[in-house]
Amino acid sequence: MSKEPNVTVRDNHERHRYEAVDETGVVAGFVTYRLAEDVVAYTHAEVDDAFEGQGIGSALAREALEGARSAGMRVRPDCPFVADYMDAHPEYQDLLAR
Repeated sequence: MSKEPNVTVRDNHERHRYEAVDETGVVAGFVTYRLAEDVVAYTHAEVDDAFEGQGIGSALAREALEGARSAGMRVRPDCPFVADYMDAHPEYQDLLAR
């Protein structure tokens, strides 16, 4: 049984990244992005060492992809972590920019 991480994922528009923030306000990890027309490129994912192994990266990838879906954007997964997440979750294949 997997435990959901105890973080809130939010889109920080000013910094062009999704952030996973714990209950004390500490940024546990983030996924950066670039926007171009109707495509969002996810460029880098990083999780603080103190939060490794808690599902933070997966929570970030999921929320970033759901954000793209709700905005009607296509996705270019330049970040290997996001690309691997999409490969492992076929429900996001329709978002791929070809």
